[in-house]
Amino acid sequence: RPRLRPDPVLGDKGYSSRAIRGRLRRHGIPHAIPERADQVRNRARRGSHGGRPPAFDREAYTHRNVVERCFNRLKQWRGIATRYDKTAQSYQAAVTLASLLMWA
Repeated sequence: RPRLRPDPVLGDKGYSSRAIRGRLRRHGIPHAIPERADQVRNRARRGSHGGRPPAFDREAYTHRNVVERCFNRLKQWRGIATRYDKTAQSYQAAVTLASLLMWA
C-alpha cells in the first residue's frame, strides 16, 4: 500500500457528502470540494449545532477546470466518447493518440 499522501482531491458538488469527506479526512487526504446550497442551508438552520463549514481551498479548486476542459476535448473524438474499443489497451492507445494530436 502506498506510504505517500495523494494530491488534494478536486471534486464538484456531487461529491459533497459527509461520508466522502469523512473518509478522505480519516485517511489524511486533503480535498477541495465545494458545499451544496442545501447543505449550507441545513447547517445554518441548525445554528450552533450545525457545526463549522468544511474547509474549502478556492485556489486549488480552480485547477479542476484544466482537467474538465481536457475531458471535454477528448470527448469530441467519437470513438473515445462512446468507447467502441473492446480492450482497455486499445482504448488507452486511442486516448493517447487523441491527446498527442491535441497537444501537437
